[in-house]
Amino acid sequence: MLLALASGFTLSQAFRTVAAIMGPSLVTQLQLSPQELGLWAATFHFSFGLMQLVMGVSIDVFGVRRTIVWAFPVAVLGGAISALAPSFGWLLLGQVLIGSGCAPAFLVCTVFIGRYFPAARFTAVSGLVMSISGLGVLATATPLALLIELSSWRWGFGVLAALGLLSWAAMAWLVHEPATAVGGAAQRPSLREATLGLLSLFRLPHTAGLVAYAAVAYAGFITLRGLWLGPLLIERYSFTLVQAGNVALAMTLGSMISPAVFGRLDPGGARRIRWLLGFAALAAALLALMAVVHHAALDVALALTYGLLSGYGLLQYGYVRDAYPAEMRGRALSLFTMAMFLGIALMQWLTGLVASLAKAAGGDPFTGALLAMAAMVAGGALLFWKLPRAQLAD
Repeated sequence: MLLALASGFTLSQAFRTVAAIMGPSLVTQLQLSPQELGLWAATFHFSFGLMQLVMGVSIDVFGVRRTIVWAFPVAVLGGAISALAPSFGWLLLGQVLIGSGCAPAFLVCTVFIGRYFPAARFTAVSGLVMSISGLGVLATATPLALLIELSSWRWGFGVLAALGLLSWAAMAWLVHEPATAVGGAAQRPSLREATLGLLSLFRLPHTAGLVAYAAVAYAGFITLRGLWLGPLLIERYSFTLVQAGNVALAMTLGSMISPAVFGRLDPGGARRIRWLLGFAALAAALLALMAVVHHAALDVALALTYGLLSGYGLLQYGYVRDAYPAEMRGRALSLFTMAMFLGIALMQWLTGLVASLAKAAGGDPFTGALLAMAAMVAGGALLFWKLPRAQLAD
């Protein structure tokens, strides 16, 4: 069952990272500006993030299976619309539908693991699922670049829509709600109780810091790998689309290994918090270096290093589990996921705007975008450090 759910998350990962390889073709064929490119990529994450609270309530009230089986066909429809899109407006509509349909794909995996696996295995199993989902990101590297060169970016969306249909069929067939959760079956709340329960999270002082950190940690990796890496290598260093795809492939392989490694190394407690702060500072430094050092080999090396580092965000799941009581964890995970993907939307939109402004001023758009990313990652970590945090023992 978990593998079937992970297939939906894998397709979600593919849909959210197509921009890095499709971006140059869209800029050429549809005459998109850097700001429009950023808006297009951000629209997926905005709709994905905005729907998290809705999906969190739906999972609490209707269960994992019904939520994903009813939502995921919307993503398939969005992929088909994107494949046939005649204009930028239709592309945005496709992104809205894809993001909305994929919204529960990540959440159903984490809630399923939290409910039906022992607490001691939560971080490790979550890391394994994230590593498996990296196959979707892998598909949007060299394979997508080759497909676009042989046909067009439209075929990329068409193939993903077809795979999404197969994933939906697997989830509809294989996934069911287990009779009991670990620790005993819990009574499902009403719609009103679930909604009020989500709002109650904001009364806890450590929620604000968690939201600030969640909004930037994963956003840094996805915005680099899923939006700017391809255009940067092609426009700054004259890489071919397939060469850029090869770099994206190598970065993705690193990002697939990383969550499983961090899941195994998770120190827990207060030490986990120090790890979260330290790795965020390192991530911000890598992005800043890519911004100011214009050397192809070094930028490739920095991107690959970022891929290997990217799994540090997984440590947040253990923090969420430890920071909230058992009856609030599902809601906390949905709020955390919402913050994560609204943060991606904000970072992709904002870096597109900064890149356009830098280009208009005669500067390098990628320098502006990468510096903005570094500032946001560092700022989120600073807020997490300064705002109240859950009191956890070493």
